[in-house]
Amino acid sequence: MRHMFFKTVGATCLTAALAFSASIPGATTGKVSIKSAGALAFGADGVLFIGDSVGGAVVAVDTRDTRASAKGASIDIKGVNEKAAALLGTTPDQILINDVKVNPISKNVYLSVSRGKGPDAVPVILRVDASGKLAEFSLDKVQFASAPIADGPASNPSGRGGDPRNDTITEIAYVNGNVIIAGLSNQEFASDLRSIPFPFKGETASTGIKMYHGSHGRYETQSPVRTFIPYMIGNTQYVLAAYTCTPLVKIPVSELKPGAKVEGTTIAELGAGNRPLDMISYKKDNHDYLLLANSARGVMKLDAANLEQYKPIVAPSDVAGIPYTTLTDLKGVKHLTKLDDGNALLLVDNGGSVDLRAMPLP
Repeated sequence: MRHMFFKTVGATCLTAALAFSASIPGATTGKVSIKSAGALAFGADGVLFIGDSVGGAVVAVDTRDTRASAKGASIDIKGVNEKAAALLGTTPDQILINDVKVNPISKNVYLSVSRGKGPDAVPVILRVDASGKLAEFSLDKVQFASAPIADGPASNPSGRGGDPRNDTITEIAYVNGNVIIAGLSNQEFASDLRSIPFPFKGETASTGIKMYHGSHGRYETQSPVRTFIPYMIGNTQYVLAAYTCTPLVKIPVSELKPGAKVEGTTIAELGAGNRPLDMISYKKDNHDYLLLANSARGVMKLDAANLEQYKPIVAPSDVAGIPYTTLTDLKGVKHLTKLDDGNALLLVDNGGSVDLRAMPLP
């Protein structure tokens, strides 16, 4: 009862503190029903996009979180998984933080969380405000709209590499009025990118992606994009996509059309035996960089100047293309996002206890 009282009070105060806005034309007002909460992204006017792989949909939620802040807070929350467990009435081993994103307007931080494990896990969205306070962001009475994904892969918990249904949505970004979604489909080219106009209208169709994987020595169409960012190269808008083992591929956004088959251009091979986790771009001292967090190869800082100069990789190669350095002082980084123009936000696993902390961009 004590837990439920404070949880209710916290959610009420959070809702009351946010100014009213109506950012989703044609939205429904009510309770959002999702089966999972994975990849997150922010659009304009405080709209939060939530990837629901299990339910096969992307949900747009009006957070009403539009009070502008130029700089993010000096966040340093030790044991954020333990605090989340206490807030949600469970134990830290039953908390999985799936993604972390920063509202670019308010600089408040949003986390997609699973309470529990397996098919019975409960999806939750948490929020960290400027004071460092963690609270549940209630989805019970909000403005929202959904874009269904009808051709996601069928569930197969015993599948090689895990249940492919969980990879229906691996990453989301909002680019020039469109929501770009990476993941898997049940089509011939299972590796999939979708560009959906927002506000949403009806179901979404797939764009199959093919790319050359140097460390495997072959073209691939089945491996999903693990993380991507929108990136301008010259006057052309691209998606820079990172795959397992670890090719970096550029894909023109203009070619993401329903039913199309698109071949991306591999411009880097960053080493086998590794899964990319998160990527950001930034400028420092008037120079462009990428920061890529990985499962086995640490955090890489890549030189992003003149990406158009790198020749396509179309022959077997383990490491080639864009030069990078490994930031050896950063260990256990599970998620990485941009906090503001001068700082990144890291989710760091210290061997059970998980910290959320800001750091200056390197």
